[in-house]
Amino acid sequence: MNQRQFLTQKTKNSLYDLVRDRVAASPQKRITFAEYMDLVLYHPQHGYYSSGQVGIGAKGDFYTSVSLGTDFGELLAEQFAQMWEILGRPVPFALLEMGAGQGQLVSDILHHLHLNFSTLFNAIDYIIVEQAPGLIEQQQNLSKEWIDKGVKICWRTWEEIEDRSIVGCCFSNELVDAFPVHRVAIADGKLQEIYVTISETGLTEVTAELSSEKLQDYFKQINIDLSPPVYGEDYQTEVNLNALNWLETVAKKLCKGYLITIDYGYSAQRYYNPRRSQGTLQCYYQHRHHSNPYVNLGQQDITAHVDFTALERQGESWGFKTLGLTQQGMFLMALGLSDRLAELSSGKFKIQQVLQRRDALHQLINPDGLGGFQVLVQSKGLSQFEEKKILKGLSFPL
Repeated sequence: MNQRQFLTQKTKNSLYDLVRDRVAASPQKRITFAEYMDLVLYHPQHGYYSSGQVGIGAKGDFYTSVSLGTDFGELLAEQFAQMWEILGRPVPFALLEMGAGQGQLVSDILHHLHLNFSTLFNAIDYIIVEQAPGLIEQQQNLSKEWIDKGVKICWRTWEEIEDRSIVGCCFSNELVDAFPVHRVAIADGKLQEIYVTISETGLTEVTAELSSEKLQDYFKQINIDLSPPVYGEDYQTEVNLNALNWLETVAKKLCKGYLITIDYGYSAQRYYNPRRSQGTLQCYYQHRHHSNPYVNLGQQDITAHVDFTALERQGESWGFKTLGLTQQGMFLMALGLSDRLAELSSGKFKIQQVLQRRDALHQLINPDGLGGFQVLVQSKGLSQFEEKKILKGLSFPL
């Protein structure tokens, strides 16, 4: 077992105490990074997401596409409308949002459907799967207007959703990047795992044997060989086993329809490029990003990029078919964002409105920012005729 660099000082913090106790209770006095990340992000009382203090937007820790205005949700609604038509206008038509943030996307989607697709609006069953109690409260507050109007909005755990009961579209925006990840490294010429332990000075990392054979199996599934000398000593990266479990769960619940996954990430070949030798783990605190996950416990976001090859392979093994993988900018342009940009030149808006709106729209499609996010669209249970229908969001090839 190799001890890695010292990372942070002891601190008087409830989460620090929880981590310390969890380490002390473990047989080998160490926990996986995935277990650590789950504690600091999702502990029911003190986790970053669960506590309800997650900050999104100008006053928070990071921006999302939703925080830039209603356009993102409205354009997604356009894609849902086409999916509903392709599936033969089923009633009910389920929209299952996984990880709904503060709940703004729900309102943006429903408002657009209400104004432009009234028949679909009346057929909607909106289901939210969210594990953070603090965020559920915010989502319910923002959704009250729609619930009062008779829209079927409910919050469910996966256990409360029957297998093969969903006909419609399951979707997520910046969810998978926040799943707890294992961290691995090449040490002593072989693949080992990075664990979190406690020293006299605070939280420390150690490397030791892998905690699960599933970590080796992961790299076989995506056809990546981490053997030296291509991957040098101290190369480190992340493995998102939770993403595979999540996709399996979605596959079991979805009878017929689509899965849209929007997030930042790469193909496996790009993700595990030997030159990306320190992985992709990032922390966000008050719009500043850094790579130390052992500070600001419970007060900062911790994320890792998404391996979209793994999602495609896992999906195929559970009955999904990949319809397309594109960039968010291309996806939104195909759904009508280009028309919205053109409309700003019509003279109907005040100059200040034009400048603000144009800036927000450009941020959604900027390839160096949100526009560079990946959009993976998968289907399950469709007929050959339905599969041949090209989704509007995928009509612009990369």
